[in-house]
Amino acid sequence: MEHPSETDLVKRILDGEPQAFSVLLRRYQRPVHSLIRQIVYSREDAEELTQDVSVKAFTKLCSFRGGSSLSTWLYRIAYNAAISSTRKQKPLYPEFDEKMLGNIPDEAVDELLNKEHDEALMQRMEAALERLHPADRALISLYYSEERSISEVSAITALSPENVKVKLFRIRKKIVFLINNPGHE
Repeated sequence: MEHPSETDLVKRILDGEPQAFSVLLRRYQRPVHSLIRQIVYSREDAEELTQDVSVKAFTKLCSFRGGSSLSTWLYRIAYNAAISSTRKQKPLYPEFDEKMLGNIPDEAVDELLNKEHDEALMQRMEAALERLHPADRALISLYYSEERSISEVSAITALSPENVKVKLFRIRKKIVFLINNPGHE
């Protein structure tokens, strides 16, 4: 069996077949690490958290009920671990008020974020992303980079689908604001 299903992998692991967990790690370790790296930015911290998530997934696998895909379950563990680790760091992030974001027309957001990106714009966008709160970076990463659906992002983050949509909308405005105002604190 070359590509066992998630259900088969879980069953084999729970039945005491350690090789099946190796298959699970090979399949999901890179995307889990990628998500964590988007949130914590430190390569060393991301590697350590990825290992922690792997251990936690192994020890808690018996609690996986199949209500979502295994990858969504793993992403939720990774998301929670990464967000928890950022709470300990307490770095400062720019403050945004409703009026500031409300002054950015929706068309301006779509125009800037959907146009052909030149190198300078890409650098400004990356700088803006680095200044976002880790939870905001995680939402952007899950939806745009990892191409997860709104319902999957909702399941991973424990936010309602409507809240995910609203937050993504606001985060896009924050990115545009930071691109246009790089010195904002």
